[in-house]
Amino acid sequence: MKLKKWIQLMLVVILVLPLAACSVNSKKENAASKRPKPTKVVQTPDEDTQFMMGTVVTLRVYNKNKKKVLNGAFKLLKKEAKQVTVNGKGSEIDKVNAAAGKHPVKVSKNIYPMIKAAYYYSKNSDDSFDLAIGPITQLWHIGFSDAKVPTQQEIDQNLKLVDYHKVKLNDKKRTVYLKEKGMQLDLGGIAKGFMADQVSDYFLNHGVSTAIIDLGGNIYVLGDSPKGTKSGNWTVGIQDPDASRGTAIGSIPTKNMSIVTSGIYERYLKKNGKVYSHLMDPKSGAPYQNNLMGVSIISKKSMDGDALSTATFDKGLKAGMRYINGKADQGIGAIFITKDKKVYVSNNLKDKFTLFGDNGYKYGPTSDLK
Repeated sequence: MKLKKWIQLMLVVILVLPLAACSVNSKKENAASKRPKPTKVVQTPDEDTQFMMGTVVTLRVYNKNKKKVLNGAFKLLKKEAKQVTVNGKGSEIDKVNAAAGKHPVKVSKNIYPMIKAAYYYSKNSDDSFDLAIGPITQLWHIGFSDAKVPTQQEIDQNLKLVDYHKVKLNDKKRTVYLKEKGMQLDLGGIAKGFMADQVSDYFLNHGVSTAIIDLGGNIYVLGDSPKGTKSGNWTVGIQDPDASRGTAIGSIPTKNMSIVTSGIYERYLKKNGKVYSHLMDPKSGAPYQNNLMGVSIISKKSMDGDALSTATFDKGLKAGMRYINGKADQGIGAIFITKDKKVYVSNNLKDKFTLFGDNGYKYGPTSDLK
């Protein structure tokens, strides 16, 4: 089979940390027991592709007669995208930001858990992730027509407002308060992952057992592959961070897992011969500066992969790999790609990942990780 055709049959991409108590797990188990029986799995899916959240979103459902469920999933995504955007007026996050330094703002039941999760990762990522990064992302605004390279003075001024410690959450009232005027939330580092998980739950609760959820490279493969392989695994391609969407450097077999990639390949700003990524370091107030071109995280939840891909990118190759290898018992793995086209794979994925031999990428020496 020709490579191009083979790749079209693949999916292309890319800390499971407990956020709930056992009582919540029991509730999920009870909810799962009430789910409708899935309909027959077919080879040709119901699918749709739409542009939202600044990216291309594709959903494929392989269960028979689930077109309405597919449409319902897109309605869910559109609703939440509108609620959390920071690039349009009237969203819930916009209201929280507008009230910074003034008063708390109550947010909806489906958005508050996203904010709380973003706060959790801010607290537990060694300062590699900060949900209050808004003043910096808005200053650079990479990916938009008014993107610019700000002065160091502007960066220093806005960095003073980046501090998740000054974000106050009230679980009982479901409110969010930014203590200092000018502070801004930006959930871009976790929103797509959170939404992908919600779509997965929505599918399961509506009789869908086999599906592909692709939120702009944030992938979740649900259930067994419709091809009926013995293992049930899907073959998921790992995106080439130096090529257009749909080009893979290798593949990995998996199911009921998330594959999330953070990289410098999609949104960037070229200025004076230099390329600036949209991935912002909350410590420096500028794009991350290291030899990484892309990081793909494989995890059980897309939300974890989304936050962790950003946090790991900040750590760089050596520290990032140590961090990920320390989470192998949580089912988390990673594939690192450097700017000199070297590939490094976490210990728990070495026997699973296949690197294609015709794309210029090679495995990097283990000495680079010491």
